[in-house]
Amino acid sequence: MRIDLAGWSREATRGSHREFLALFERAERLGFHGVWFHEFRLPSTAWPYPSPLLLAAALLARTERLRVGTSVLVLPLHHPLVLAEDLAQLDLQSGGRIDVGVGRGTEPAALRALQVDADTTRERFEQSCRILVQALSGRPVSAGPGPWRFEDRAPLCTPVQRPHVPLYVGGSTPETLGFAMDQDLPLLLSLEPPEGAQLERLDAAARSRGRDAAGLRARSSLARYVCIGRNTAEVQSRLQALWPLLYQRRVHFAGLRGVPADQVPPIDVARVLEEQFIHGTPEQCHARITALGERTGVGQLRCVFNANGLWSDAQAIQGMELFASEVLPSLGERPP
Repeated sequence: MRIDLAGWSREATRGSHREFLALFERAERLGFHGVWFHEFRLPSTAWPYPSPLLLAAALLARTERLRVGTSVLVLPLHHPLVLAEDLAQLDLQSGGRIDVGVGRGTEPAALRALQVDADTTRERFEQSCRILVQALSGRPVSAGPGPWRFEDRAPLCTPVQRPHVPLYVGGSTPETLGFAMDQDLPLLLSLEPPEGAQLERLDAAARSRGRDAAGLRARSSLARYVCIGRNTAEVQSRLQALWPLLYQRRVHFAGLRGVPADQVPPIDVARVLEEQFIHGTPEQCHARITALGERTGVGQLRCVFNANGLWSDAQAIQGMELFASEVLPSLGERPP
């Protein structure tokens, strides 16, 4: 199974830019395959990296093997021709180490600020995704149906001598999952809510089309918090300290949706551990990852060692180093 990193966004990115990049240079030395960064445009609270592509360019220039992915680029916010050129250039500069996750987006404030009609986001997403598929495989580009209007184009850049840039779809609705199935694009499955419902909808879309979703599952990526320790007591201590912080964050985001704090249910620890965590000693973590791969058929895992910023970078690095030395070697070959 391919093992990547995720979780460094928003408040988890505060601090020195040089130290932030050094963290992922260290991840490369430890043997992780890649890292994924989010796109949050024009947020109410500013953060250092609204552009995952600019961040990717900086990191790819400082590494030799590590892949960098976007999870996700919000397609309705970008002109697809310009975005395709940026991605093709970044792919060329990095020697083919960019992974492109795309999505429709769910943040109404960014749409309003950029004067994008919310009613057009599905059309924009699907049309832009089709254009990217064409452009990033070196084929001629046509506008096709949708809000974007332009003359058909020759290939936007000279195709490099390697397979096309990997493209993933992030989303959970039946419409988006059906679109991913139609385009034969693997998924970036979410951490919250867990991936179970998304995989069920993907299978339903496959059945309605007379297809099997197994191949698409194998190329897809799912996410898990990772809490690893040398013994059970160490793991339990970290988890017990996490639950209040995790609940506070849920209350915060519920408040942004207008839900009062007293209506946010307490954390169901057993369910959260089952659906969202890889936890335990190295041996237990290995067993849980193996079982997860067998149960879902998914071939890639995005590991969140920092609890999306609730654990410090020092705690995350401690977990990454233990995982890299005790678990990663037995999950597959070191990436080239």
